[in-house]
Amino acid sequence: MVLTSSLDLPIGASAPYFSLPNVLDGKIVSLDEFKGKKGVLVMFICNHCPYVKHIRGKLVELVHEYMERGIGVVAINSNSTMTHPQDGPESMKELALKEKWKFPFLFDETQETAKAYKAVCTPEFFLLDSDFKLYYHGQFDDSRPGNDVPVTGNDLKKAFDGLLSGQPPPTNQRPSAGCSIKWHPGKEPEYFQSS
Repeated sequence: MVLTSSLDLPIGASAPYFSLPNVLDGKIVSLDEFKGKKGVLVMFICNHCPYVKHIRGKLVELVHEYMERGIGVVAINSNSTMTHPQDGPESMKELALKEKWKFPFLFDETQETAKAYKAVCTPEFFLLDSDFKLYYHGQFDDSRPGNDVPVTGNDLKKAFDGLLSGQPPPTNQRPSAGCSIKWHPGKEPEYFQSS
C-alpha cells in the first residue's frame, strides 16, 4: 500500500457542489441539504483501506457526537469498482448498516466529485463552515497503522470545536494520509499525477 498525502488546498475556498446516491436508501443527497447546519464534514473513505479501518471506530463515534451538536456529516466513496469491486455499493451498504452509521454513505461512481474536491486519499477530510467554505482540510490524528500512536481523532475534534466556537481556521493543518483513491484505469486526474 502506497501512502498518499492530501494536497494543500486554499482555506476559505468554496466547496464544490455534489449530488450523489446514498447506498443506504438509494436517495440522492446533495450539498444543499446541509444548509442551516453549523458546518459540514465531507469525508472520502472506503471499505478496504487499512488507514480507514484503523480509525473507523473512533471516527464514527466522533462524527456521531458532533452531528448532535449541529455538524452535518457525509461520507463519499470514489474508488473504482473496476479495480476494487470490494468497495462497491453493496459492500458499502453492508458496512454502514453493520456499524449503524447515522450519516449518508454516497457512491461517486464517475469520480467527478472526488476530482472537484481534488481528493487524493482515503481517509480525507473537508470540514466546511455554514457557508460551505473550507475551514479544515487535515488529518484525523497522528495515528497510522503500525505506529503505536493511539487513535484519538484529536486534530479533527479541535477543528470541530474551533468551528463551533467561531474561531478562525487553524493555521497548522497537517495533511491527511492514507491509500490513494483508486481511479478508473487511465482516468487519473492531472493534479493526482503531479502530486
